[in-house]
Amino acid sequence: MGEATQVSSLPLPPMQYVGLYTDENVQRGRAPSPPRPLHEGYSMFGAPFHGDEPVIRPLESQGIRRLYPQNYEHKKELKKLNHSLLVNFLDMVDILIRCPDTSKRLEKKEDMSLLFIHMHHLINEYRPHQARETLRVLLDMQRRQRLDTAHRFHKHLDKVREILQNTVTVLPEPEPSTTWQLPVQVTSAVGTPQGQSPVQGHCLSQDRIMCGIVDAL
Repeated sequence: MGEATQVSSLPLPPMQYVGLYTDENVQRGRAPSPPRPLHEGYSMFGAPFHGDEPVIRPLESQGIRRLYPQNYEHKKELKKLNHSLLVNFLDMVDILIRCPDTSKRLEKKEDMSLLFIHMHHLINEYRPHQARETLRVLLDMQRRQRLDTAHRFHKHLDKVREILQNTVTVLPEPEPSTTWQLPVQVTSAVGTPQGQSPVQGHCLSQDRIMCGIVDAL
């Protein structure tokens, strides 16, 4: 049997579009520009939308009857809807036990669907707040990471300075020298003029002048 091939649960990227955005195409300006914002209506998942509409559309614009007032508190209304949903669920169970073929079953189903739509709408109204809170947490985490990096950098810098300071204090002081001697280069006597030592044969003219001045003193 052959080896089992691993298949990704995610769809493959659209290479016919990804291949157009290479580094060369981007540098030369040949990459396709992003689509312009739509100012007309469009359809998404079969539902019509308009560009000037708010992100969360009111219930009235969707043809849904509102069950709570215009001025409301999300937490309070969600609790009320949850209680109403539990009561309607118990009524639905009682209808299914007693007379499942009656029209009350469909009415109760529509009532529960309306309650779910209202709960979903109230939860969606928290999305902008959730997005702002998520962004705030992300920025705060980045700030703490940068502060921690700067703190660790300063700790390493202080440690390096301490090591350098200890190294300077440990170094021995140079001993004072009372006499200065020029290094003497010892060479072979081969090729030295007659009457001169090997060292004299390699003396520089500046050295001879200095020696003459010292001898004249």
